[in-house]
Amino acid sequence: MSAVEQLEAAGEVLSPAVRAVIVALEARVRALETLVAQQAACIRELEARLAQDSTNSSRPPSTDPPGTTRPPTPASGRRPGGQPGHRGHHRAVLPPARVDAVVEHRAPACRRCGHALAAAVPVGEPARHQVVELPPVRAHVTEHRALTLACPVCGTHTRATLPATVRRHAFGPRLTALAVTLLGRFRLSRRNLTALLAELLDVPAPALGTTQRFAEEAGAALAAPYAEVRTAVRASARLWVDETSWALRGALRWLWAAATPTATLYRLGRRRNRRACELLIGRAYAGVLTTDRWRAYDGHPLDRRQVCWAHLLRNLQGLADAGGAGAALGTWGVREAERVFHVWHQHQRGELTRAQLRRALVPVRMRLGRLLGRALACSERRPRALARDLLRLWDGLWTFARHDAVEPTNNRAERALRAPVLWRKTSFGSGSGAGLRVVERLLTVGETCRQQGRNVLHYLADALTAARAGHAAPRLLPAR
Repeated sequence: MSAVEQLEAAGEVLSPAVRAVIVALEARVRALETLVAQQAACIRELEARLAQDSTNSSRPPSTDPPGTTRPPTPASGRRPGGQPGHRGHHRAVLPPARVDAVVEHRAPACRRCGHALAAAVPVGEPARHQVVELPPVRAHVTEHRALTLACPVCGTHTRATLPATVRRHAFGPRLTALAVTLLGRFRLSRRNLTALLAELLDVPAPALGTTQRFAEEAGAALAAPYAEVRTAVRASARLWVDETSWALRGALRWLWAAATPTATLYRLGRRRNRRACELLIGRAYAGVLTTDRWRAYDGHPLDRRQVCWAHLLRNLQGLADAGGAGAALGTWGVREAERVFHVWHQHQRGELTRAQLRRALVPVRMRLGRLLGRALACSERRPRALARDLLRLWDGLWTFARHDAVEPTNNRAERALRAPVLWRKTSFGSGSGAGLRVVERLLTVGETCRQQGRNVLHYLADALTAARAGHAAPRLLPAR
């Protein structure tokens, strides 16, 4: 009942002018109440954005502000360190073929009677203790001299021609490989690289422009290994894919990563859309794809797509932290996501078979479905948007329960992007299109070598040596 109706019901007689003023004031009050409610919702959303970090959103840990604390790991009740019955881990003794020098130590006298042991014969196996030391590092410099010879018949002077592999390079393949490894894998800046090489090698350091030529030569030498990894990744039965931003002379570019258990492919491009994803994994990729909920991946069938639960858990935690009408729904969702991880870890430990895993997830699916139904009716936009997103991808949430060796998270791809993100922050991206190709290949070869336990420095040196001799680069992946 309006104020005018209440006054008239109480016997008040209102003139038309007074009635009009009261009606206008009532309308004004309703408009202001609506505005206040909208502003309150906007303030809550902005405060929730300010409170976002890597624990309650998809932001990487490198963006966390100072003072961010992660939820503590629940105490196990055990004492720190090795537990009773734990098999100790000790440094392995290197085989005799790898030992460069042997120093024998003899006891001067018997520990019991004191008799001299100078002429005693050793018995049994000696106790071995190895000390690993870095020898003095000094660059090996080879001077190539082109001699001029006088012909004994006509007297013409002829100067020798240096081999092409020598005259085009002032630095050998191993030194070039070391510089490229320090640049790409260990993210050393160009200036720090030249300073380190000058102090380490006891020769004048290569110029900054020379370090760029190192990278370009390595990029050319790794073209075939890069294509080899691309073919293997596109033929893989399972892929973990993610993307992050990059820069080309300040312009936005996107770095894509497709990871398998034994190889990782990187690609840099202009777009963050479906076409860019197809250029990475191929248009006809037929395996299981694990991703976040970005729409660029929507072209892949949901029965062969796994949506990342780690992303979802952080989003639900952010909803719970934001307060308001969606907080209770977020708290409920966090509990259900934690139940998913609980049964998954049981399966990983061998406590549940794949069939038992599917049965254990049935009640979780039912409760999560009810949660999404309530979220759709929520008065706030954020819970409604999350619910619509999850219903759109519903079947993709449970692919890990149907396919062997498929995981509920996209952690493999996220880990593959950590080193490139740190490199981007220190290098500020690339300066040319050719530089983008170099970054792709260095990242691909470096990460693939790491996954296979190979020495990336040795592989780069072999690839550069082969390229300078006009030969094909060594295989990066084991032959099937």
